[in-house]
Amino acid sequence: MTESNANLTDGWDDDDLPEWTDDQFRRAAVYHGGKLIRPADGTLTKPGRPKSADPKKQVTLRIDSAVLEKFRATGKGWQSRINAELRKALGI
Repeated sequence: MTESNANLTDGWDDDDLPEWTDDQFRRAAVYHGGKLIRPADGTLTKPGRPKSADPKKQVTLRIDSAVLEKFRATGKGWQSRINAELRKALGI
């Protein structure tokens, strides 16, 4: 197994690696002594989602199965539609 692992580094040339941009460095995770100081934001090729001024909270909610089935049947985004209906019912 050692022999096959040695083949992984054959032909490795650091000159072939692209240079990181300033933006990639700003989005990279920061560690100090193995401890995560700041998590990465996005990926190397694209930024993450913008931070929301009013982020949603994850909760556990018990609702009738018929209500859940009706919302799920409306397709992708059914959770957002439940949120919209709750906001409408509360007048917010």
